[in-house]
Amino acid sequence: MSAARIDWVDTAKGICIIFVVMMHSVLGVEAAAGDTGWMHAVVAFAAPFRMPDFFLISGLFLSNVITRDWKLYLDRKVLHFAYFYILWMTIQFAVKAPVFVGEMGTAGTLEFYFLSFVQPFGTLWFIYMLPVFFLVCKLAHDKGIPWQVMLAVGALLQIAPIHTGWLLVDEFASRFVYFYAGYIFAPQIFHLAAWARERIGISLAYLVGWGVINGGLVYLGWAALPVVALALGAAGAGAIILTSALIVKLGRLDFLRHFGENSIVIYLAFFFPMGVSRVILLKLGILDIGTVSLIVTIVASVSPMILFWLIRKTGFGWFLFRRPEWAYLTGTFGKKRQPQAAE
Repeated sequence: MSAARIDWVDTAKGICIIFVVMMHSVLGVEAAAGDTGWMHAVVAFAAPFRMPDFFLISGLFLSNVITRDWKLYLDRKVLHFAYFYILWMTIQFAVKAPVFVGEMGTAGTLEFYFLSFVQPFGTLWFIYMLPVFFLVCKLAHDKGIPWQVMLAVGALLQIAPIHTGWLLVDEFASRFVYFYAGYIFAPQIFHLAAWARERIGISLAYLVGWGVINGGLVYLGWAALPVVALALGAAGAGAIILTSALIVKLGRLDFLRHFGENSIVIYLAFFFPMGVSRVILLKLGILDIGTVSLIVTIVASVSPMILFWLIRKTGFGWFLFRRPEWAYLTGTFGKKRQPQAAE
């Protein structure tokens, strides 16, 4: 895979992480203010493809590692994410503890904390689901289950109205098909990106048509319907791939590539600057809800990158975004350069 292709992958991840931060920022501001702003329409437009594309991109390089022995695979694809989930879940609980204790008492807060080991907590559910997807794919591969069967089951789960209230079950059913499609169709996806770079006009025409259809179905309230949601997720993922390939081709918006390269850094750490900036701006009361939402989105997206830059400069706090040696399975540390969260 060429450097240019990796560039578009990082750009796609950058677009997705901004949409994710935007969703949490906008809905948080609107909930606190008791009103909606003009950014609400942007969040609604992105809803059909925001997470499907993120999971599809996450599955792109699975074929490179799925044949590894179980010990190394578990270390890189399960324990890696478990470390960051537990660490940042604990950090978020520490920050929010006074609120939780006030609402449910000390015993209730402790129960809620331990429950979060089986019920993904807040904004961190994506980090929780990734190792689950990696495990299922590895088991299916080793058992020789045909990819057509896995893909069909994933599609049926996405279409089925599964709403148990347990994020582990509901999000698995809703998102696994996209992750698995990224793994199975990786060669075709990279070919699509290369195709888009050579056919800018056709790609732009597709993006316009997709935008009209996606926006229209969202406006009509049909975007979440069975089958329609699956189709919009797939079409939207394709649109982000084309958009990212064109951005790289034109040499513009390089900050998106940088954000995507460190997308998990942003995902882990955006909650605190998001909350602080929201409280400050709403208390000031000098801006409309939409503008407050936009500023909170920018602050929440950029602040983790500043923190990461400070850590790299000072060398202090690496454990926040890089697993220490003790967090590796015995015998796996050193087989590959120590990965950071963004990898």
